[in-house]
Formats: sequence, structure tokens, C-alpha cells
Amino acid sequence: MPPSLAPHLHALAFKLALSSSPYSASFLITLYARSWSPTAARHLFDEIPVPSQDPVCYSSTIVGLAQNGKYEESLSVFAGMRSNAVDSTMYALSGALRAAAGLAALEQTCGIHAHAVVAGLDGNVAVGTALVDAYGKAGVVDDAVKVFEGLGGDRNLITWNAVLSAYAQQGDVQAAVGLFDQMIELGFSPDGLTFLAVLTACSNAGAASEAEFWLEAMQSKHNMKPGLEHYTCVVGAMTRVGRLEDAESVACTMPCKPDAAVWRTLLMGCVVHRKVDMAESMGQRLLAINPKDDSTYVMLANVYSAAGKKDEEAASWTAMRDCGVRKEGGRSWIEVRGQVHVFVANERRHRQLLEIYDKLNELIQEVEKLGYKEVDEGLWNHSERLALAYGLISGAVPSGKVLRIVKNLRICAHCHEFFKYASMVVNRVIVVRDVNRYHTIKKGACSCRDYW
Repeated sequence: MPPSLAPHLHALAFKLALSSSPYSASFLITLYARSWSPTAARHLFDEIPVPSQDPVCYSSTIVGLAQNGKYEESLSVFAGMRSNAVDSTMYALSGALRAAAGLAALEQTCGIHAHAVVAGLDGNVAVGTALVDAYGKAGVVDDAVKVFEGLGGDRNLITWNAVLSAYAQQGDVQAAVGLFDQMIELGFSPDGLTFLAVLTACSNAGAASEAEFWLEAMQSKHNMKPGLEHYTCVVGAMTRVGRLEDAESVACTMPCKPDAAVWRTLLMGCVVHRKVDMAESMGQRLLAINPKDDSTYVMLANVYSAAGKKDEEAASWTAMRDCGVRKEGGRSWIEVRGQVHVFVANERRHRQLLEIYDKLNELIQEVEKLGYKEVDEGLWNHSERLALAYGLISGAVPSGKVLRIVKNLRICAHCHEFFKYASMVVNRVIVVRDVNRYHTIKKGACSCRDYW
């Protein structure tokens, strides 16, 4: 049924006084969610009388909101379901876990896991797979593997792909390959997502030769045609180790048309390896696809700045302004006692604002004692630093435990360096999941090896 019919069917149901009945409302909520109208789905759910909000209504809403990226709302509805003592279903639990995975919210994941055990649904393969994914996206691979192993013979290809993806995000090529071999031995046939996980691991680790091997094996041994996303991983692995010309050759000769992600990967490599001429070429390709791409202007300005080309750097910022392009606002969040706290640069709304800034200023003074030099005071109050400061003052993350922060954009190079020093000051492991990858920062070193 076409999703565009949702408003018309809703109007008809309203005329027939059926729009708030559990059966028809659940159907309409699902239809709205599939038509990318999560707000309408939530409003419809809220219109259902509380006594009529049954497990199906809750499940439809939780899943629909999670599918549309409304993670916090999805978890809020799930919390309401539990407080109203409505029975959980595998769909509600899987949807809530999808939302927790989207936020990389480890505490929420653990809480939902505990509830699944109580509800007797932790052995359900759909719930188990969602748990594997949620733990993996929170960066806790060991827990993802425990759930994966606990499913035993109920594991399906989706479950295998989920645990492979958990290793892939960490760039653990050896573990990913070992798991792939085990999967084949047990008679599972890999699909495109399986190879994407292995190739992602190669890309994150900078294992260019291995990436080339797996791309070839995908075609010759498993008779599968690689897609654009598979080639993008190979390009990423090559750029990470400085094989920029080889990466460009792959991009220009692969059978599918390169998209913005391919050229952006190459441009990022040019920034890291300070290849100004190639960066300009990649930037032109990106802007030809989308003249409003803010990240392109920013990366070009950064590569000019690193090369000492101040005039070109200024021209890049000017071109960005003249085209009416604004840099996307950075947001970072940290989970404390099951609640997600979101920060923006120069945050002014948090109820513990003064304590947060006092802690951040204290951190800045301490890292400077270790030799860190801030190039611009405007960087002091970036969102990820505020999230870190709040995590330290909240007391919810005990001393010695890992601090976990999520960011909607790429962590800037200055904050990345700051966090390396901060990990020594506070003697803690700091995990930052930005838009590109996980950064596990410990004793002044990062798992990304300063390339991300």
C-alpha cells in the first residue's frame, strides 16, 4: 500500500470514529512511519486513550520512531510502556534497542537487555540480534560477542553481520576475518553486508592490501558483484596509508559511478597527508555534486591552513559564505544514569553550566602543564569537551571506568589532540564515537592512529 495514502486513510478512520481504536491506530502509525512522517505517527499514538494503548500500539510507535531516527522519542515511548505495565513484545524491544544503538547509549542498552531477560525474550533471535548491534554500536564488542554466542544455533545471517560490524567499527581485521571463516564453516553464505563489514574493518585499520584481497575474493571466490560501498572501503583503506594515487585510480576505474562519499574520503586523505593539489581536485568534484556541502569548504580550508596557504584558506571561507553555506552545528552527547545529555559549542542551557565550565577550565590548565598548546580560544568550549567535563563532574561514571561520548560530526583535530592529553590527566579511557569511527583514547594515544 503506498505510504502517501496514510493521511487519506487517517481522515476516513476519523470520520468512522476508528482512528483511536488500537487496531486501526497501529496500522496508521506504521503507515505514517513508513512514509517518513514520525511526528504524525507520534501524534496519533498520543491521541489513543491510555487504556487502549496495547502492546501492538506501543510496538508500532517505538519501531516507527526508531526507524526515522527519532531515537530519544522512541526510548521515551518505551519507558512509558514499561511504566504503564504494558507487556513487552519482541518488536518493542528490538525497536528500543535500535534507538539505543543510534545514540550509542550503553546504559539504555544494558537496561533494555535486563528487561528482555525478565520478559523472557533475551533468547529471541530478533531481540538478540538487536542487542548485538546495540552493544557493538556502543563500542562494547565483548558484550556483543557474549550475546551473539548465547544465541547458539538460532543465529542467522543478520546476527553474524551484526557481530562482524561490531568488530569492523573497531578496525579489528583479524577478528572480523576469523569470524567470517567460522561463519563459512558453519554453512552460512555471505551477502553484501558481510563483505561490507570485513572491508570496513580493513578501511578503519588502513589494511589496504587486505581490502584489495577481499574485494577480489568477493568476485572470484563468492561470485558477488561489489557495490559502490565496497569500493569506497577500499578507497578509504588506501587513503589511510597514503596511497592516494592508487585510491583515485580505483575511484575513476570502478564499474559504478563515484558518489560524494568516495570523493570526500579522498579529500579527507588529502587533508591528512597534506596533498594540496589533489585536495583541490577532489573539492571540485564534491562541489560539482553538491555546491552546498559545508564539509568540503571546511576541509579545503584546513588543507590550505596546514600548508601555510593563508590566502587560499581565506578564499575557501569566503566562497563558503558567498554561496550561503553554513557549517553544520556540532552536537555531542553523553549518557548519565540512563539519560542522554546533549551539548553544543558554548552551551548555555544546561542546569549545571557553571560546574561544567569550571571543570573544563581546570582540564585546560592541567593539559597545558603536560605541553598541550591551544591555538585558538574559540576551541575551548567545543561540544565534545563540554560533554567530557560533564561526564567527569556527574559522578555517574565511577573513577577508572570508561567515559563514552558521541558526536554528530567528525571530531576536530584540536579536540582530538586535547582528548589525548586529557586521558592522561584524568587517567581514564575516553571513547569518542564521531560520524566516521570510534576513537578509543588511552594514556595519550588513540586507536585511530590520528587518521579518521
